[in-house]
Amino acid sequence: MISVPDLSLISDDRSELGNQSVTPLDWDLGALAEGLECYRQHKFFLAHEHWESEWIKSQEPEKTFLQALIQIAAAFHHLQRGNFAGAASLLLAARRKLEPYPPDFGGMAIAPLRKSIGEWLQALQMENPPPEIPFPQIR
Repeated sequence: MISVPDLSLISDDRSELGNQSVTPLDWDLGALAEGLECYRQHKFFLAHEHWESEWIKSQEPEKTFLQALIQIAAAFHHLQRGNFAGAASLLLAARRKLEPYPPDFGGMAIAPLRKSIGEWLQALQMENPPPEIPFPQIR
């Protein structure tokens, strides 16, 4: 069973999870920004590496959120190498991790990301996924 954070404890008007501080995610500087740029350039392995450096030191609920993004990047790295089964497995795990998150979280639009992952999972069930499906946008 996958452990997911209890997002009901997050208040909309303050950045607290229970009594723990929630670290804001800064996508404009540092490893998160570098990973995002790599992802957008389809350098998925590098994106994974940048985000993992932040994931290691993060706390919930950001930790699970970042792990989902890392799994998405790793999935498309597998896809680039022709490993469709590995890509599908990682996308499925990422989608499960993102399910409890609100439509927007950590400065990212999660709802369209989940939808795009679903489209890719359907495409990966086919023998040769159609090349016209864009990679999920992380924005």
